[in-house]
Parts: sequence; structure tokens; C-alpha cells
Amino acid sequence: MGPAAASLHPASTYDRTTGPDRPYWLRVAREAADDLATDAVAREQAGKAPVDEVSRLREAGLLTPPVPAGAEAESEADDGADGEGEGAGRGWAAAFAVVREIAAADGAIAQLLGCHYFLSGSARFFAGPALAARIEERSAAGRWCWGGGFARQEPALTLAGTPGGLVLNGRQDYTTGVLVADRLAVRATRADTGTPLAVVVDTARRGVTVDGAADTFGRRLAAGGSVEFDEVAVAADEVLGPLSADEELLPPRAAMASPVAHLVAVQILLGTAEGTLAEAREYSRAGQAPPHPSWPVGSPHDPQVLTAYGELTVLIRAASALAGQALDAVQGALALGDDLGYDAYAEVSALVTMAEAAASRAAQESTARALDIVGPRAASARLGFDRFWRNARTHTLYEPVGHQLRDIGDYFLNGAHPPFALPS
Repeated sequence: MGPAAASLHPASTYDRTTGPDRPYWLRVAREAADDLATDAVAREQAGKAPVDEVSRLREAGLLTPPVPAGAEAESEADDGADGEGEGAGRGWAAAFAVVREIAAADGAIAQLLGCHYFLSGSARFFAGPALAARIEERSAAGRWCWGGGFARQEPALTLAGTPGGLVLNGRQDYTTGVLVADRLAVRATRADTGTPLAVVVDTARRGVTVDGAADTFGRRLAAGGSVEFDEVAVAADEVLGPLSADEELLPPRAAMASPVAHLVAVQILLGTAEGTLAEAREYSRAGQAPPHPSWPVGSPHDPQVLTAYGELTVLIRAASALAGQALDAVQGALALGDDLGYDAYAEVSALVTMAEAAASRAAQESTARALDIVGPRAASARLGFDRFWRNARTHTLYEPVGHQLRDIGDYFLNGAHPPFALPS
């Protein structure tokens, strides 16, 4: 089961002057997903750093930023808005669609790709348009893969001024993409002022040490690991801007980083749920479903099986509809740019949080119940059905549904703005 009506999108071409075309990206993403699906079980069980998988994405052109370099500035000129503009909103929609398509085939690679898309585009939120355009142009030209993350952690990375310039110190634990990244985007605290900042670091720079000894039971191919920064030189144009925990201290454009990042997570969860159900359906249609005393062996008409498929289909489609509403709200907010008010931002943020909570429930339910649908054969390591559950559960451990529901309830009951928080 893919995104609703996905098969109705015609093939098209990619125009680098106006931004990625969603049908084009979907076609490329489906081809890449089909490729990844052929050996997904073997790759996941091997658990090697996804160097080959990143090469596949690079060759397919999927490491290209979701909005071409300079599109934001062009959109601002066209719209007269000092913000992301409609072109950027369309670009993020294309990126979300790609992540969801890949997640249906390989949730860990979708995690890696979604993180890459957000981090490679993060300069649009935290830096000025000129610096953002320069960074994206260099990233596109070098076909960089991005890793890291801006979630708060203790102890924090520190950025200190020295006679020779800025230096970065500290350790960032288990971070997506670090094993294959060309650039890292991280959160660091300015040593003299305590201001949290978004910083870009070249992984080849002296003082950067990557530790790949991650032992997570899920997301094994998300290239997670830890990074040590020891007196790493940071240029002035590699400091993007502030990362305040209070959205009212950030311009609306910067605050929109949070709902965009969480909407990436929504696509990963929904794609995982859809991929799980699609694989279980193929298994059932092949006549390999577990027998029921009242039905012929392998019958696709067992009422318990039909009910389970019906319930999961409704759950996933409902979460998908809510994600669609959230996407529309995010696109509208990005088009407003700095004209976006904080109350309107809070409404968008709350809607994305609702979508993430629904997608989390859909992913957890579908990946667990699919094992029951398949039956005892789901315990076979050769079939690899457990990878869906492990990937989804690992994701929701880092982003607990309970926290999301609390923020939604506080917004509904008390009008409290959801906190500005970027995914772990």
C-alpha cells in the first residue's frame, strides 16, 4: 500500500529553475525503492554501514536538495515575501513524498535520507538567504550526504572563540548519518554567551572522530554513531544562526524548522506502516497465511485476517489524511515566510504533532499486528518481517507518543504553544 493515488501521477521532467517536480521525484523514488526492496532483508541483517545504499541514492539523484539552490531567493522575488516562499513549500512536499516512498521499502534508509533532506536544507531556516544559497550550491555540486542533528543534549557541544578563530568541542552521541556523511549539522552552545547555535562541520576536518559502535536493535542502516569534536576549526560562515528553545525568540522562518523536521518523521512512520501492510498482503495473497480451523489452508477469506487488514487500512489511511492536512498547513506557513504570526505557527505546529502521534500509532499497530497476520512463519529470520517492527519501535522510543499527546492536550485545553523541539 503506497500513498493514496500515488500511481495516478504521470512521469515528468525536473526543471532546476523552478524546483523539483513532485511526480518526477515520485518516479525516481519508486525506482530506488524497488531496487532497495530486492535485498532489504539481507542488508538489514548484515547491518553494515550503508555506503552502497548512499551510492545508490546518489546515482539516482536523490541526494539533491529538495529545493534547488537559489529557488528560495527566486521565490521571494516573485512573491515579495521575506520567507521560504511557495517554491520551497513545493520542494519540501516533494522531499516528503520521496522519504515516504523509500520508507515503504527500507525504513532505516528513509531515516537516513529524511535526515539528510532536513539538514541539507536547514540553512534556509537558520541562515540568511545568501548564505543558505551558497551552502546549497556547494552541497549540490559536491553531492554531499548530510548527517547529525539539532536535538538538545547534555553535555552540550561548545563553540568557543580563540585567537585563531572558532573551535568546536564535545561529543554527540548516536546521531543519524554520521558513518556516511560528508557534512554534519549540529547544535552547539556558544561558550561565552550560552547561545545555542546551528553549526555545519566538514567530517574530513582535523579533530572530527566518528565512532560507529552503535548497538541499536532497529534502524541498523541509518548510519548512526557518535562523533567526537576536539578543537575542530569552524569558519564564520559555517555558523548558521541561533537555536532558541523559545519560538518567540526566533523569527517565524526559523521556528518552522520544527514542524518541517517532524513532518519528515511522519513520512518515515507512514511509509513504514504502508510497507509492512503491503508485504504482509503479498504474503497472504500467495496463499501462505496461517490456517484457521474453519477455513482452507492459506485462504485469503479468514474473517479474522480480513478484519485485521480492514482495521489497519483504516488506521493508516486516517493517519495519512491527517498528515495531508499537516502538509497543507506547513506549505501555507512557508509561503507566508516572516509574515507568519506566532499563533498561526502554533496551530501549524500542533497539527503536525497530531499527525506524528497518529502516524506513530499506525506504525506501531501495523508492524506488530502484521506479525500476527503472517503467523508463526513471521518468526523466521529469513523472511525478515521483524525489521518493520524493530525500525518503527526504535523510532518511537526516541519520539514517544505520550509526549506528543501531552503537548496536543495542553494546546487544546490551555492554548499553550507546542514547544520548539527538533527530533532526536
